[in-house]
Amino acid sequence: MNRRNRGSSSSTSRVSNTYGNRQTSDNPRTGSGGGASDSFRRRSDAPLKRNNDEDESNNKDEDLADVSFIVGTCSSMCPERERVTRERLRDLAVFERLYGNPSKSSTDLAVKKFCRTLSAADVQASDVRPLPVLEETLKYLLSLLDSKEHPFEAVHDFIFDRTRSIRQDLSIQNLANERVIYLYEEMVKFHVISHKRLQSCSGTSNSSMHHLNMEQLAKTLTSLYNIYDANRKPDYIYENEAEFRSLYVLLHLNPSSGVMGEPLSLWFRKLTFALVKSKEICFVRNLLRLYRMGNYKNFLSRTASEATYLQYCISEPHIREMRSVAVQYINNVCYKLQPYPLLRLSQNLMMKELDVESLCHECGLETCTDPDGFAVLPAKQSTFRNPEDKFKVYDLIGIERIER
Repeated sequence: MNRRNRGSSSSTSRVSNTYGNRQTSDNPRTGSGGGASDSFRRRSDAPLKRNNDEDESNNKDEDLADVSFIVGTCSSMCPERERVTRERLRDLAVFERLYGNPSKSSTDLAVKKFCRTLSAADVQASDVRPLPVLEETLKYLLSLLDSKEHPFEAVHDFIFDRTRSIRQDLSIQNLANERVIYLYEEMVKFHVISHKRLQSCSGTSNSSMHHLNMEQLAKTLTSLYNIYDANRKPDYIYENEAEFRSLYVLLHLNPSSGVMGEPLSLWFRKLTFALVKSKEICFVRNLLRLYRMGNYKNFLSRTASEATYLQYCISEPHIREMRSVAVQYINNVCYKLQPYPLLRLSQNLMMKELDVESLCHECGLETCTDPDGFAVLPAKQSTFRNPEDKFKVYDLIGIERIER
């Protein structure tokens, strides 16, 4: 995805897959990596006419009183009084600690936390970061995705919380222009890429983290769409708008996925004619049709040949689902005396033959070798089962064309 004079490599860079013990202080629900500090409260976001971040306004714990917007004057990533308070309370994430000291930070390391409960009486302009500072803060946060010193779960927790704080400062100041659109697009990219990376993480805590990330992705997309609409010019589409609109459809391919949002039938009606006719929206509408028809072969081939990287990240769970459906179809409908060649199955599923064999085993099916020495899948096996949610991720042949 190209952007005028702006690089986006920081949000799509790879991270080390080496996982270690997690720092409890970086959990967004319990420690310094996220959540609200009981000792440091600010005012919550006011309900906005244009830039309404549902992430804050839907929370019962927040103060929803309508207050006037202010202009921030904080010149650093974290207000000084918050940094001093959190240093005193040893409430610093591992990324904020100066030389690893849990009670010492600096203006180059500390980043303002998201606070769920805020007091309007306590908010000062010096607590709120203006747009240029928010832009630099987000750039710094996304640069942490390159970190090889910490497991991705810890990096995700920290960025997850601090980007919520960025959206909160944008809402407090009622900012909604093209520069804000860029910030929201970058934050959406972070959640989309995290959606893919967290799929490979195992464990109950990571499953919960993935669920929270999905919720935040849906809310951030909704806020981005609101800003698009608030700044809409007749017959105008923003540079990346069609792609980011298409992500909503991919999130809702499966109605039982549990992702929040209005039904697609209602959502499509709100799109402008130009968006409906865009190649990105036409692509995901075709995917939606193929998915509901169970046409796994065309679903996979269209994804491999047309999807952008962000679309692919969102589609990956559906790719796994469609592949297991294909294995089930072939097991059920093929003749028992004519085993199905794994080479042909690998071509239909756009994956390596060895990966197909592994997938069949995960589905509870046995493979064997025919008299000619070719691997085959015997049909009519009664042991088929749907793979577990965290089964292995297999490459989609053809997707390597994407610039990541």
